[in-house]
Amino acid sequence: MSDVISRTKKVITPALGFDVNLAAEKAEGIYVWTDDGRKIMDFSCGIAVLNVGHRHPAVIAKMREQMDKYVHSGCSFFYEPLARAGELLSEVTPDGIEMFFPLNGGSETIDGAIKLARFTTRRQYIICFTGAFHGRTLGATSVTSSAVKYRHFYGPLIPSIYQAPFPHPYYMGDEDAAVKHSIQSIETMLNHIVPSDEVAAFLVEPQQGEGGYLPCPPAFMKYLREKADEIGALLVLDEVQTGMGRTAKWFAADHFGVKPDVMCIAKSVGDGMPISFIGGTREIMEAWPPGAHGTTFGGNPVACAAVDGVITAIREEKLLENGAARAEQAKRHWGELKQKYPIIGDVRGLGFMIGVEFVKDPKTKEPNGAAVSKLMAGCLEKDLVIVNCGPHGNVIRFIPPLVVTGEELEKAFDIITEVCATL
Repeated sequence: MSDVISRTKKVITPALGFDVNLAAEKAEGIYVWTDDGRKIMDFSCGIAVLNVGHRHPAVIAKMREQMDKYVHSGCSFFYEPLARAGELLSEVTPDGIEMFFPLNGGSETIDGAIKLARFTTRRQYIICFTGAFHGRTLGATSVTSSAVKYRHFYGPLIPSIYQAPFPHPYYMGDEDAAVKHSIQSIETMLNHIVPSDEVAAFLVEPQQGEGGYLPCPPAFMKYLREKADEIGALLVLDEVQTGMGRTAKWFAADHFGVKPDVMCIAKSVGDGMPISFIGGTREIMEAWPPGAHGTTFGGNPVACAAVDGVITAIREEKLLENGAARAEQAKRHWGELKQKYPIIGDVRGLGFMIGVEFVKDPKTKEPNGAAVSKLMAGCLEKDLVIVNCGPHGNVIRFIPPLVVTGEELEKAFDIITEVCATL
């Protein structure tokens, strides 16, 4: 066992889980070099954090420049990197998202968005969706249901949270049936359980992440926007994992033509730096008075400089375009494997956020987590890291960095194809 791993296990609680039993020594682009001399293709992407790859030069340069000036301000002084990050985000977020609150990570944005929705609407109820993963702080845990392990023994969670079924076309037969079922469930909820004039917000992932990489059907997103407007609630999009080019658009909202009232932005916004933002309309954000929410480290100047580097890299290197091209390439390969191997039941996803669901039988659609475990282990033996998701662990979350080349992707699929033949 690696010295780093053995030392870590002595002092770090096992509650902090790791995907692979390897220790990193350095990383660059799509690659990680381990302390035992291996060069690994990292398609875990830091769990959708490293869209521009490990240690992107533009990000490192911006951070180094800022570190020579100052590394912390808190709220003692105004500082240019925060203003710059907000300006850049206002350029790439959907129309109407104009102001931001800086924080440190995704879970914090969910907690803050719940507070923001309740404060500005003066309402209490939040409607979220079964299978969602929003984080592991107490507020985020309260709206998370991708797996029971995230909620076990943490009650009582925060009150006035209600969950509706998220549309799952693969298991419901088709998209229309799945959307109809979810809409009927919400309407029943509003007629019998939750007073519509007390709903503060609908909170939804444009594509569920940990819950199984399920994209939201366009008709359902349209319904949520219209229903929120009808009852005076906010539409809050959790774009923590879907944002910053992951779906080959700046944000997944751009696929739907729907304008959110509030957005949660994290993960790849800082290319590995701990930074996140709640974004909202000017009307909503200006209704939040000074001191109504706060942070010590959120919006750290060095982390804000990383945001500048990420957006610069995506723009100058045309990574949205590369992401779209690589997504088409990847979906073609997964589609071919699906035709060859019946245990691949579904290939889905917005842009380069691809979910591949494995089943024991295509007719029963019984989840096949064992096959996915074997696939991940086989790929790791050949120096490719891919990771899974879903309540049964039977969905590959295929999320290479946006900087991956077509040649590198072909090499990865050579490995995946070889391992699939052994499942």
